[in-house]
Amino acid sequence: MNEQKTKLHKINAKIDRIGNFAVEAFHYLALFIIGCLIAWSAVHTTINIFTEKSFASIDDILLLFIYLELGAMVGIYFKTNHMPVRFLIYIAITALTRLLISVIQHDHKADVGLLIVSGAILILALAIFIVRYASWHYPSIVKDKNSIPRHLKPEDDELA
Repeated sequence: MNEQKTKLHKINAKIDRIGNFAVEAFHYLALFIIGCLIAWSAVHTTINIFTEKSFASIDDILLLFIYLELGAMVGIYFKTNHMPVRFLIYIAITALTRLLISVIQHDHKADVGLLIVSGAILILALAIFIVRYASWHYPSIVKDKNSIPRHLKPEDDELA
């Protein structure tokens, strides 16, 4: 009976390793494809600016910033396996700013919609402040003793 449990445990461990490898392989493949699509879109937009327009508008520049932030987010995710939530908020702020500028350029008048978009940008900016404050003061992962913020180091408790 004990031998049968050992065999089942070995089979289960092997299946887990295969499953983890498959998930990780898909994860990296999908990230690579997303990164390539972001780069392709940025290059296409840049070529479009140079060939079809005589200048880059604010919309074009902000769109390139969105591509830059998306690329940075994918790069950080590749390196750390953690989704940087702040970059998603930066992208949302840039997209809303792009919308705000576009509406002002085309309509040339202020209305309640502009106030709502401006309020949304302010709320997102406050969200970044909260996320940065929380991640600094309440880190979720402590890798080693040297990465612990000064006020959380164990030797400080011994001195008190």
